[in-house]
Amino acid sequence: VQALKAGQIDCVIIDSQPAQKFVENNDDIKILDDPFEEEEYAICLKKGNDELLEKINGALEELKKDGTVDKIIGNYIGDDAGKTPYETPKDADHSKGTLTMATNATFQPYEYYDGDNIVGIDVDIAQAICDKLGYDLKVEDMEFDAIVNAVKSGKADFGAAGMTVTEDRKKSIDFTDPYTTAEQVIIVQK
Repeated sequence: VQALKAGQIDCVIIDSQPAQKFVENNDDIKILDDPFEEEEYAICLKKGNDELLEKINGALEELKKDGTVDKIIGNYIGDDAGKTPYETPKDADHSKGTLTMATNATFQPYEYYDGDNIVGIDVDIAQAICDKLGYDLKVEDMEFDAIVNAVKSGKADFGAAGMTVTEDRKKSIDFTDPYTTAEQVIIVQK
């Protein structure tokens, strides 16, 4: 976006929610009317970690059915933003240990810093999954390009960072069922 504003590039292709935040904060850029592409976001795991994949998919399915995923997304996007924050149930059991999530906290509203804390849609969904499965959640911030390697090497149990499911990525990691569909848009100077 800085390169666009400086006239070094002609456009930026980016997911719609972060694009809206950039446009809100910069009155010299705009989003073109037509979306560029739709994509599905999912959580990535080490290839062959079928047990955890099955557990996360089961938790995701429950969280979609009971409306938790929609409430989490709605807390960050739309007219009800800020009105439905996710809270860990008081009776949540976290006795199974800790799951580590790799993310890149520069992708508001999916993951970003609020003071010293990493917050956002992906963090809340991961916390809700961990609450269902009986784990504590540890969030590790890293460069986006390092997430897949962190998952493959076992440094992180899973990655969640507005991660688009692609055929190329499926060659080296597994994905959960998608938890949302996003649109990529084009930002240009006004």
